[in-house]
Amino acid sequence: MTERFTPTPEDKFSFGLWTVGWQGRDPFGDATRGALDPVESVGRLADLGAYGVTFHDDDLIPFGASDTERDAHVKRFRQVLDATGLVAPMATTNLFTHPVFKDGAFTANDRDIRRYALRKTLRNIDLAVDLGARTYVAWGGREGAESGAAKDVRVALDRMKEAFDLLGQYVTEQGYDLRFAVEPKPNEPRGDILLPTVGHALAFIERLERPDLVGVNPETGHEQMAGLNFTHGIAQALWAGKLFHIDLNGQSGIKYDQDLRFGSGNLRDAFWLVDLLETSDYTGPRHFDFKPPRTEDMDGVWASAAGNMRNYLILKERSAAFRADPEVREALRAARLDDLARPTAEDGLAALLADRAAFEDFDVEAAGERGMAFEHLDQLALDHLLGAR
Repeated sequence: MTERFTPTPEDKFSFGLWTVGWQGRDPFGDATRGALDPVESVGRLADLGAYGVTFHDDDLIPFGASDTERDAHVKRFRQVLDATGLVAPMATTNLFTHPVFKDGAFTANDRDIRRYALRKTLRNIDLAVDLGARTYVAWGGREGAESGAAKDVRVALDRMKEAFDLLGQYVTEQGYDLRFAVEPKPNEPRGDILLPTVGHALAFIERLERPDLVGVNPETGHEQMAGLNFTHGIAQALWAGKLFHIDLNGQSGIKYDQDLRFGSGNLRDAFWLVDLLETSDYTGPRHFDFKPPRTEDMDGVWASAAGNMRNYLILKERSAAFRADPEVREALRAARLDDLARPTAEDGLAALLADRAAFEDFDVEAAGERGMAFEHLDQLALDHLLGAR
């Protein structure tokens, strides 16, 4: 591995305990790897150059553990964070594995389950803040339906809003420096999941009592599962000031959620995503939410984890070279990107209406014949991506 692609904590790469700890179990096959101790995960990720580690409550503390057992697990985790220097920038709550959540958590038809889900989340928020987390992700994997009559979506959204309003009230009253990030996904495990895309989540957030506390945590494969352009979704989240966190992985087209290592699958979109992140004002972690394939042993798990970071750094270097290339800069001007950045009517509505060149004298035919030079620009990008320049 070349030195320039060796990650350091300054790159702010983070991983979920559930990623390297995935045992390879899927709907058609049993686990192919044994359970991984969270303490070992932290140590190995630190050795690879990671910056942080994230967790669900059940990743760290087995479901149903006693208070004494819980304290012991937290103590060990805190000790290994201190020893390695890794941080826990984000946390979340598992509201999808146990059968009690088969019809959802915040939007379950059963009120008592909704109340339990809120208490489970609030308890883990306390732990997350105690461990230094600044972002709390909410993925509603079971918040959905398979049949039309089973869920009144309008009422379910009322219950979802109620949940986020209560969570916002709690962190405000506790004085916590913590923000929430909604993670959209269109389907799987439910047939249709509420808040399926970045756009749906952004619209929902604006209806909350404390919209300033809530943003989004988009995941690469989730938008691509819906046939959408992930980089465009990230751009809109940035435009709205709502990119609070991001999950990076790989996906090959519209199918099940593959969770490939970052850079696998749609490499072209991964290039544009890195280009966007590295030229934007996003300063949060580059978080990898992937699954090492069930074909791999533990050596393969760590090779896969390292590959995520290496691929990001390679794409970062390729993006920087693309942006620094004088021919690219000229091609950007030829494609009139500088003209797009200029306000369309900076002189105001009255001046626009009075400008005959804007309509009456505008040569539509000549404008229609203009070439945009996009192909040359796109080929330059591919040349840089493929290392030909």
